[in-house]
Amino acid sequence: MALDTVEQFRSKRDEALNFIESKTDFQPEYLLILGTGLGQLGEEIDVQDSISYSDIPHFPVSTVESHAGRLLFGILGGKKVVAMQGRFHFYEGYTMQQIAFPVRVAKALGAHSLFVSNACGGMNPNFEAGDIMLITDHINFLGDNPLIGPNDDELGPRFPDMSDPYTSRLREIAQNVALDNSLKMHQGIYLAISGPMLETRAEYRYMRQLGADVVGMSTVPEVIAAVHMGMDVLGISVITDECFPDSLKPVVLEEIFAAAAQAEPKMTQVIIGVLERL
Repeated sequence: MALDTVEQFRSKRDEALNFIESKTDFQPEYLLILGTGLGQLGEEIDVQDSISYSDIPHFPVSTVESHAGRLLFGILGGKKVVAMQGRFHFYEGYTMQQIAFPVRVAKALGAHSLFVSNACGGMNPNFEAGDIMLITDHINFLGDNPLIGPNDDELGPRFPDMSDPYTSRLREIAQNVALDNSLKMHQGIYLAISGPMLETRAEYRYMRQLGADVVGMSTVPEVIAAVHMGMDVLGISVITDECFPDSLKPVVLEEIFAAAAQAEPKMTQVIIGVLERL
């Protein structure tokens, strides 16, 4: 699939932007991306407006079960947010540019920070299904990234720095929120792979040796695009299954959703707490 030129991208972005602005005059400061089984955080938002992805020009459409596929505009933790209730994955056949497109549009709407969540497999033996993890860094094993192709210098530099992709200040606030609320929240490194198949025992061993604590199929493209545009980023993973090679069991989708439901209140509490302190 051919990559858009800078002019083609700007045209698509502006078309999406104009459509959204024709439906709402809400100007968000924070973009929230809600991962697999984590869409219920949307219920905590005092929603002012809701727009289906399928109505927005050039927006991808969620094809994965549990991804509602709409933008929610409203107030959360006293802050103006837009929440993506459902995200897009490389394995769905979307390009990296398409996956990053909603982040680009949200930035143009006024969002200066990205709060991203995901469901993932835990490889650190200290983690259990139902735990949450503050992302401190990531490893990109997707084999692609949204910055390949022409660079729009108005968005960001050709070679953006990734030394602190998950903003230290936001991570410190999140740690304090968890501590003050007696919530167990791990910290660690997220490794992104393309999927959609889950990993082999040998792959889990390899990724763990590389220093990864959890593995998932999302998040990194959106974070790269956000960092490219100078946005602050906070990432929280929900551990929905345990990926220990010596005791590996086949994954049951219902158990993943159950673990996500167990962890979601903790993640929600942290995200709301961070927003309240900003």
